[in-house]
This record gives sequence, C-alpha cells and structure tokens, in this order.
Amino acid sequence: MVDKHRHDSTNGVENCLVVHPYLKASQRVVSAVNARLEEAEGLANAINLNVAGCEAVSLSKLRPATLMGQGSVERITSLITGFNDSEAETGDTNHISIVIVDASLTPVQQRNLETAWKTKVIDRTGLILEIFGERAQTREGRLQVELAAQTYQRSRLVRSWTHLERQRGGAGFMGGPGETQIESDRRMIDQRITRLKKDLDDVKRTRKLHREARKRIPYPVVALVGYTNAGKSTLFNRLTASDVIARDQLFATLDPTMRRLDLPSGRTVILSDTVGFVSDLPHELVSAFNATLEEVTEADIIVHIRDIASTNTENQKKDVLGVLRGLGLDDDKVSGMVEVLNKTDLLADDEQEVAMNRSERASEVIALSAKSGAGCDHFLQVINDRLMANFQILEASLTVQDGKMLAWLYDHGEVIEREDDEATVKLKVRLDATNVARYEQMISSKRRK
Repeated sequence: MVDKHRHDSTNGVENCLVVHPYLKASQRVVSAVNARLEEAEGLANAINLNVAGCEAVSLSKLRPATLMGQGSVERITSLITGFNDSEAETGDTNHISIVIVDASLTPVQQRNLETAWKTKVIDRTGLILEIFGERAQTREGRLQVELAAQTYQRSRLVRSWTHLERQRGGAGFMGGPGETQIESDRRMIDQRITRLKKDLDDVKRTRKLHREARKRIPYPVVALVGYTNAGKSTLFNRLTASDVIARDQLFATLDPTMRRLDLPSGRTVILSDTVGFVSDLPHELVSAFNATLEEVTEADIIVHIRDIASTNTENQKKDVLGVLRGLGLDDDKVSGMVEVLNKTDLLADDEQEVAMNRSERASEVIALSAKSGAGCDHFLQVINDRLMANFQILEASLTVQDGKMLAWLYDHGEVIEREDDEATVKLKVRLDATNVARYEQMISSKRRK
C-alpha cells in the first residue's frame, strides 16, 4: 500500500509508485512477492526515483488492454489520488508522476494505463534500460545499451507517435510522398539499429582477437557471474586489489573488467567481472550484451556468486541458470560451475554453520564473505585445484643451449622438480593438455632441423 512516510519527499526528485502484478495461478508465496517488490523498489532507487509506496496486485488472468483487471486499475488510481490529495493538503506539490509496473507491458497496455492513471508508466524492461543507460561508461557498454533501447523503442512507436500518424511529403530519397510520420521514425530507428549492430560486430571481432591473444600466452579465464548485487565486484576487488565500483545497489557494474590474478601454485589466471543478471532480464538486453557475455561462454571456469543471505536466493539461482542456458551454455558447463555462497557475514551463527558444512562437503561449493575476506583463501585453492586437475606431468630433458625452450616451460607451466648437470637440464613440469601438445610440437620441429 502507498505510504508517503516510507521515503521523505525530496525537491527535484520525482515520486513514483511501484506495482508488482502476479498471477494467482502461479501460487507465488508471500515471501517471493515481497522479494520481487523489494527488488523493483531497488531498481527505482537506482535511478534516483523517490518510491512513495509499493503495491502487489493479484491477477486472475492477463488482460490484453491493461494487463490487470478494471478493479485493480481503479484501486491504483485511488491510491495515486489519495497520495496526491494528502500531499496537496500539506502544501507539497511533489505528486506521484510515475508508476513502475514490474512486468512487461505491450505498447497498448502502457498507453491505456497512462490514460487511466494520468501518470507516466514504465514497465520492467524500460526501467532496466533506463538504469543501464545511466551506468554504462565504456563505448562498448553505451553501444550495447543504445541497441537495446532502440530495439525496445521501435516497438513503442505505436504508443509514442499515434498523434503524428498523418501524411506528409518527402524528398524522394527519404521515403517519398505519402510516408507517415510513424514509418519515417521507424525507418530512422532501423537505420540506427543497423549501424549499432555493425559497430558491435567490430567489438565482437576485437574481443575475439583478445581471446585468441590470451590463448597464445595463455592464461585461463575465470568468469564471475551471478544475480545483480550478489557481491561479484566486492570479491573481484578483494582478490585482485582493484577498485571496481562495488555498491549495495542493483546493477552497480555494467562494463566488464578483467584483471590478472596469481593463484597459490603461482599459476596466473584472468579474472573477469561481468554484469549482474536479474529475473525477467529483458531479451533486448540479453541480445545486445551478447558481445560481453561471450566472455562467459568462453571462460575456462565459471564461478556463480550467490547472495546466500537473501531470502530469495534459490529463485535468484534459477534466474541466473536460465540466462546462462539462454546464452547457449550446455548442461555440462553449467553443472561444472563453482558455486560461491557469499555474504556469510550477514548470516546468523547457525546459518553460517550450515553454509560452512555444505562448503566442506562439496568441492564445487565455497562459503565465504567477500566483504571480510573469510573463506577467500579456500576459494583460490579450489580454483587452483580445478585448473590443475586438467594438467599433466611432463618430463623434459634439455641441453644447456635450449635456454629459450627452458624459459617457455617456466612461463607456461609449474616446474616441480629440476636437476642440472654439465650438459643437460632435467625437469618435471606440470602443464595443461594444450601446452603439452605445443611442447611436443616444438620438440618435433627441433628434431627435423
């Protein structure tokens, strides 16, 4: 229900009402509904909207015209009117000007609700796009967000330009006489989308070249994935001594970041911090961020960071796995992920004990606190062991003149034993299968010379 005391009105900040519609048939439990409302409120706060109140609306079925039934529409109208009248009595003119509907709306539904409520209406997709538009910092991030926004806006033209559907003349090369305003704007958006896709294809090619360069070095890539605000960036900063933005805020990280990380064995990996996922992630964003998310699909190890202190942690896990499978990850790679139970510092003592016991029983599950650092050493050891499991022990015998090959073995493997005499250097080196094959190829080439 609307409660104007939930947040103090702030001059210059728009008031909004958050509405979460859900189907009765889904039998969503109260805790799940409350978690979704809380998340929607967090999304609104992320773009500095003042949340005047939140309302869950139970639906018997989806209505084509307004999504929700007429009774629910009128009830929301009464809540908005009541809040605005109450504000007017105190002399405050900062009324509710935006209603956020935590669902996907068709253009017709959006237009009809705006007419009924006499406010601007934003659906979940539009809200997330708004956040991404404010947060993207790199050229790649801005390109991806704009592509998603243009794709979304194209479907909204029926709503935005209805009053402009009139005949107008043209210069021939721009569409010719008789072209309507809506057709003109759709064509301009299509042209922009084509250009953005071309620019992002260039980004994909550049990323592919970077991945190929890393494979030549090569450094394994460990990708951090998870629900937004699960603590990925906090863990990334702790492990790599970086200063990536890490806030208690949804979608604090949009642009992917990569840093070098040295494991206990001395092995070097590339740690990748990625954009957080969210339930009902707009398909426009999944498509637009494909270039970035390719880093996840190509990673040697995927680490799923979970907010174990969240009451909605199991549903968040399902959402993340759903997005990963949507990216084309096969079941073997999904089931082979390392799972991190983060934010154990927020758990009660008995809950912490349960999480730690689970971590001790399963090598692919690690309980830790990225904030305090507890459990991070265990995490690094698990990653180290996972990488080393695919390694082989190679015995090499080199002459003292083979300095270049000796240096290569030190750079690409872990030398676990060395014996020197006057003429030769004998080594036992731990290498992954790729580098074993490369070494054997170099030896064969040397013998043919």
